[in-house]
Amino acid sequence: MAESARSRRRTREWTSPLKRIGTLEVTGPSMAPTLEHGDQLLVRYGAPVRPGHVVVLRHPFQQDLLVVKRAAERRPGGWWVLGDNPYNETGDSTDYGAVPDELVLATGVARWRPRPRPEHAADDQRSLRAWLSWASSALRPLRADVSASRRLRAR
Repeated sequence: MAESARSRRRTREWTSPLKRIGTLEVTGPSMAPTLEHGDQLLVRYGAPVRPGHVVVLRHPFQQDLLVVKRAAERRPGGWWVLGDNPYNETGDSTDYGAVPDELVLATGVARWRPRPRPEHAADDQRSLRAWLSWASSALRPLRADVSASRRLRAR
């Protein structure tokens, strides 16, 4: 009886919820002011996408390139994604259309803004006040911003 219990235990697949979580570094200004160049993004792979979520996707034409955008709305053929920065002309769904579901990899959970290195920081950023200001805004959750989704659809 003990032998069969052991063999059953070996065949079970244990999937940890932590395997579905990862971090990415943001480059470029397309998601400013929500995400800035150099921010760290905590993501959940395979999470359901809703309008307003910040999503990580494979670029439809360059599949080795990961892109961070906001899911504006669901359309035939996939998700319409746009950057938060209206002054940035980087690629989004206005260039490549709706993104198929299989290319949307993850949703953003939180962003972490690293502290500037002391050798690159101005003197006033070394003060306690500057440190407290950074600490209070360094970690922010990313929620589905429905108002941003409506605003982006209007573009």
